[in-house]
Amino acid sequence: MAWHTYSQFESSNIREIRYDDATCTLEVTFNNGGVYHYYDVPHHVSHDFENAASKGQYLAAHIKGAYRYSKV
Repeated sequence: MAWHTYSQFESSNIREIRYDDATCTLEVTFNNGGVYHYYDVPHHVSHDFENAASKGQYLAAHIKGAYRYSKV
């Protein structure tokens, strides 16, 4: 996979976010160490997530429950 790592950001819950254009996979690493892959996430959703003022709020409102996921 060719991951694109989001620019530095501050979040009380999320440590790192990466996205792979080829597979449309979004990877979210939480501060507690949990890593999740969200599948079939369109590029525009990833782009909006990257630009969201609050990563946690965007994740809850637009990604969780909308896309298949697995804990890595």
